Amino acid sequence: MYYWLWLNKILFAPLSAFLIAQIMKGILASIKSKKWHWDRFIEAGGMPSSHSAMVTALATASGLQYGWSSSLFTITAIFAIIVMYDAMGVRRAAGIHAKILNQMLEEMGRQDGQQNVKALRELIGHNPSEVVAGALLGVVMASVVF
Repeated sequence: MYYWLWLNKILFAPLSAFLIAQIMKGILASIKSKKWHWDRFIEAGGMPSSHSAMVTALATASGLQYGWSSSLFTITAIFAIIVMYDAMGVRRAAGIHAKILNQMLEEMGRQDGQQNVKALRELIGHNPSEVVAGALLGVVMASVVF
């Protein structure tokens, strides 16, 4: 199977970029907090953006394989822009809203002291530097694969 993936570079480049970004995310979060965070290896949000890494690797691989003026590169580049814009906009805003709602729930609480609502996930989006780091990783990974 690995051999098949290696032959399909347009599939291998984005998958490897995503995997490396997720590994980097887990390691960086663990270094920052000085505590091992297994959950950061599989969760969304954080540095670098694995979604950005994946879609830029896809677009770069398409451009390298079929040419920078090809329809496939154009489609994948537009797809990458939409995904990265969404990560910085809608998903980041949703994370900010979740943080505010969690604070409100914590402050209000229940009179008996028990929480009846599970906390919302706050880290689901990205700031611009996380998206740029992921995008650069994606370009580098596609270049290495090709």
